[in-house]
Amino acid sequence: MSGAGRASFGFFSVEVAGILDVSPSMRRFTFVGAGAAEEGGDPLADFADPGWDQRIKLVLPAPSGGYEHLVDGPDWYADWLALPPKRRCPIRTYTTRAVRGAVCRGGATEVDVDMVVHPAAPTGGPGTGLGPAAHWIGGAVVGSRAVLLGPRRSFDGMPGGVDFIPPARTGAYLLGGDETAAPAIARILEGLPTSARGIAVVEMPQEADRAYLPAHPGFELRFLGREGRAHGELLTTAVVEAAAELCPPGRPTRVEEIDVDSDLLWEVPRTARGGAALSRTDLYAWLAGEAGAVRAMRRHLVSERGVDRRAVAFMGYWRLGRAEN
Repeated sequence: MSGAGRASFGFFSVEVAGILDVSPSMRRFTFVGAGAAEEGGDPLADFADPGWDQRIKLVLPAPSGGYEHLVDGPDWYADWLALPPKRRCPIRTYTTRAVRGAVCRGGATEVDVDMVVHPAAPTGGPGTGLGPAAHWIGGAVVGSRAVLLGPRRSFDGMPGGVDFIPPARTGAYLLGGDETAAPAIARILEGLPTSARGIAVVEMPQEADRAYLPAHPGFELRFLGREGRAHGELLTTAVVEAAAELCPPGRPTRVEEIDVDSDLLWEVPRTARGGAALSRTDLYAWLAGEAGAVRAMRRHLVSERGVDRRAVAFMGYWRLGRAEN
């Protein structure tokens, strides 16, 4: 599959070139274009890197036929839905951690994607109850094939998939998320100028995962090792405390409740129903992770603390007890 064309996103056939456990709960996969060495050229040359919290898709082999029935083209999603379940390639969402141009490994572009390791993934088999992504993460080796659905350099415009869009003049930042949001938070911290200030609150499975997050001179990192506690409990409390420090109480505003069991919890300033995106704000909040926890954090900021909803980006990356697709 080629990355050429004018569509914003394209399918890229890749293979694993490297695997690194960057923390007990986070495994980094380095991908290169599949068949690059044999065919010459760079199959990932058109893979773009808009930065920030750029979302991409990892397309896994279908239970029946692997990638034999993988669809492409402008109507790929409708065609994918129309496939019998066993021929449908599972699709999971991740964040681009890094993209390195064709300057190493014989001129091949490399794409790093950090993925959460399920505790049972390294040894778990089909009977463990793990999903297809956890099976792939636990069993992948150098040379394993996969497909990435990512932004194209050849697309003339913004490809989409970036939700960290703070106003041009932002006084302080509040970043909050769990381990699924940690790669995006890490990328945001690396991309912000040294003059930026704020608080980043990250909850991950273990205290030993602390080393995963990069430092930023203007940010206080409040790391929370869950260590068996309820998912999101520590995160929600710590975000409430951080918000109290970063902004004074405002006038509470009404916020529409979202049923996270049936509706998508996702809103960013450029699409906020409260009006046009802001050009300036004292506080910009970016919250992502498990939908129930994100809903609670968003409710506090907007409804209880009075933060303008146009200055709060929130993304329910996943729902406890429910697969992505």
